[in-house]
Amino acid sequence: MNLIRPVVIVGGLFVIWQLVVSLTGAPPYILPGPVAVMLAWTNNPALFLSHGFTTALEILLGLFLGFVLGTVSALCMAYFRPAQRWMLPVLVVSQAVPVFALAPVLVLWLGYGLASKVAMATLIIFFPVTAAFYDGLRRTESGWIDLAGTMNASRWAILRHIRIPAALPALGSGLRVATAVAPIGAIVGEWVGSGAGLGYLMLHANARVQVDIMFAALLTLALMAVALYFAVDLALRRLIRWLPEDTPTLD
Repeated sequence: MNLIRPVVIVGGLFVIWQLVVSLTGAPPYILPGPVAVMLAWTNNPALFLSHGFTTALEILLGLFLGFVLGTVSALCMAYFRPAQRWMLPVLVVSQAVPVFALAPVLVLWLGYGLASKVAMATLIIFFPVTAAFYDGLRRTESGWIDLAGTMNASRWAILRHIRIPAALPALGSGLRVATAVAPIGAIVGEWVGSGAGLGYLMLHANARVQVDIMFAALLTLALMAVALYFAVDLALRRLIRWLPEDTPTLD
């Protein structure tokens, strides 16, 4: 049943796509049909796989760096008040500046290679991870901490055995959001300046009115993002096993 549902959803989307093309009579250079897009992919799969590998590497590196920086920042703010007073305003101000506006600057500073795209993805991922984990650390049940204190537990023991496990559900929520938006940073960075990647391929195809290739690259990116999200979600479910799988509904 778990495999049937996604197949039905994807098949339904393709049917709706084909119906829109057929009913509107949209020309192929405006909206190609799903068959044309699939043919563009199957005619040259190495093209999409090579560019997809570059984009996937940028996303994964950005996700890793954003996760590490975000968790470290949240721990610093939760445990050191001077760090909280200095870092929290900087964190808020950093989100007031659109990350997309920083893309040309990052390309100028870090070049057209991998570094600028990873930096873009890291900046986008950093905030939801930091905010969610910090909120989870702050909202740890005070009774658990008091009980550990009466047992002479050290701050490290309280952090390791109480506060971090209690904050994992919040961190998981932030990481899921970060995973969903991670491709944005890499693609925007490739649009600004790049020599490889799915974003570069889309711009390259758009300039040559190869709309079927552009849609095939977009479809490749969508499938890659969905696969990454479900992989992270599965890993989080196994890590946070004590949480209920289903949320009770309101009757």
